[in-house]
Amino acid sequence: MKPLAKVASPAAIAALRQATALWPRRKKASDGLLPSLEHQKQNPNSDHNTGLAVDITHDPARGVDCAELFVKLRDDKRVLYLIFNGRIWLKGEGEKKYTGPNPHVKHLHISIQKKYGTDTSPWFGWAGKPKAIGKAVAKVSRLKKKTKKS
Repeated sequence: MKPLAKVASPAAIAALRQATALWPRRKKASDGLLPSLEHQKQNPNSDHNTGLAVDITHDPARGVDCAELFVKLRDDKRVLYLIFNGRIWLKGEGEKKYTGPNPHVKHLHISIQKKYGTDTSPWFGWAGKPKAIGKAVAKVSRLKKKTKKS
């Protein structure tokens, strides 16, 4: 079993935050960094245990097409392997059928090479810059003075 990290790597956190900044209305139901107890039991050698993995929910209607990410992220030096839709791509080995217990149809799994665990540079550079969607406006008003009751 791979040792269990207490926090995810900066690179994994950055990937998730950058995806949300680029596609703020995307679904996040299958997002993940560190594993649940169930995941640990099911896959004790998962890179999620080490904090060097991230899952990003597939939501093409809101901008996150994991089929596209599965291909484009192959060029990122940080990527060790990618899993999506029953396929796995391994650096130096290429793509093949994935036979693990979860076919990863609802999300893309990204495993990060340990030596790049602190690299937070842009993951999705081709996708442009994050867009602001609605700004919060705070209304400031004075509180009524409290009166003493006798």
